[in-house]
Amino acid sequence: MISYLKGTIKLKEEDFVIIVVEGIGYKIFILGQDIAKLKIGDMAEFFTHHYVREDDERLYGFSNFEELEMFELLFSVTGIGPKSAMGILNIAPLNSLKAAIAQKDVSLLTKVSGVGKKTAERVVLELASKIKSSGKTAEETSDLFDAVEALMSLGYSRAQALSALEKVPEDISDAAEKVRLALKNLGKK
Repeated sequence: MISYLKGTIKLKEEDFVIIVVEGIGYKIFILGQDIAKLKIGDMAEFFTHHYVREDDERLYGFSNFEELEMFELLFSVTGIGPKSAMGILNIAPLNSLKAAIAQKDVSLLTKVSGVGKKTAERVVLELASKIKSSGKTAEETSDLFDAVEALMSLGYSRAQALSALEKVPEDISDAAEKVRLALKNLGKK
């Protein structure tokens, strides 16, 4: 089982990269915010989940171990496959996602394609007690989601929006202020 890879980015696509490790290229499906940060030729490292089924074999990569753990928790829920788990992790930053689950807020999860209300409720039911929340309120999570949506309506991808919002200080809670500061971050590129 492949659990960790470190190498050079050879190819970058919408939802995966090819990383060359000791002359061997590995295709790794990664989160959008990680793809947005990488450039071809960059040295990168990923904690990986090696998904194997009789008709499919894939690597899912994460920039930190906490994201990998969350992926595996989501994947353990009945009705959530690896694509849905990645979709959920792509919808919001990890702390906001944990806060939504801990507070039993299914509205964020239902924004993911392929995750309906019943599946979102199952995720909350099975994971709420297993997740340590960052202490964010549902309102703060909602403001962050609103900021992401606002940036996307301006033509930025979800990955670009999340990456820019990651740089906004955590003490800023107002969605409009988050968007203003994120736009400054996006303008610096």
